[in-house]
Amino acid sequence: MREHEFEPAPQGRPGKRRFDDDDPQFLKRARHRTPVAFDTNADTDTPETGNAWSTWDDAVHGPLPRPDWVVTELAATDVELGILKTGKEADVFLVRRGIPDTDRSCLLAAKRYREPEHRMFHRDAGYLEGRRMRRSRENRAMAGRTSFGRQLIAGQWAAAEFDALSRLWEVATSYGAISVPYPIQLRGTELMLEFIGDAEEGLAAPRLAQLRPEGVELKALWDQLMDALTVLARAGLAHGDLSPYNLLVHAGRLVVIDLPQVVDVVANPNGPALLARDVKNVTNWFAARGLVQDPNEVTRRLLDEAGVR
Repeated sequence: MREHEFEPAPQGRPGKRRFDDDDPQFLKRARHRTPVAFDTNADTDTPETGNAWSTWDDAVHGPLPRPDWVVTELAATDVELGILKTGKEADVFLVRRGIPDTDRSCLLAAKRYREPEHRMFHRDAGYLEGRRMRRSRENRAMAGRTSFGRQLIAGQWAAAEFDALSRLWEVATSYGAISVPYPIQLRGTELMLEFIGDAEEGLAAPRLAQLRPEGVELKALWDQLMDALTVLARAGLAHGDLSPYNLLVHAGRLVVIDLPQVVDVVANPNGPALLARDVKNVTNWFAARGLVQDPNEVTRRLLDEAGVR
């Protein structure tokens, strides 16, 4: 996996450091946020407003160029507003990051993987093929599903999603053709992502599965989906768990989400089969609404784009 660098730290703070998904200390860092005192002469180490200081300074940052709306100031606080989604492996929370007493703020989706004993990574073996750490101890722990190994696996899920979103965001910035949430930061097993939806009301965009598009609208969504899958294939990737529930529709734009299972279709021997399953899931949904596509032909084209024969 590619490394992502911190930018130079403010004066008096630790210098630049790299994120490496082989670093077990980073991967198993607790997701719980601890307030940090930025002014050592202050009478208190907690913010006057908000739940906690922003964790921006203690995280791996997303790709550049960074959108202007991302709040990076160290004086910002993170206020948790509620839960957006519960899942088998992770929950997603709505967080407002802003600077107290100003109008500078943004809504974030905080995706937090559960503690090891509460996760259900029952299907992870097939996805983790091709993802190997350099250290034999960590590999053995993951293979044996020890408590430590499960923490590392969860860290790999988070790191894989962060890396995939970063790569795809850079592709989208240059070439378009795929929409994904901007990956704001990674901290242990917590991902902070762009909130997709109505920011004023705090309403998340609907999933494709919730909609009943027809005619031109249905065809437009299919075309966007094929563009997105083609971009993934050219990067050598498959979503790995694609369905109408992992696609958002916001203002007519199809947005691909939930990428922890992202698969290298070349390095992972299960890659072609997982890609074929992705295609079958979405072609079945479109076919049920009148837009019929041959899943075998679509899979063949995508494998060709990935260079898999």
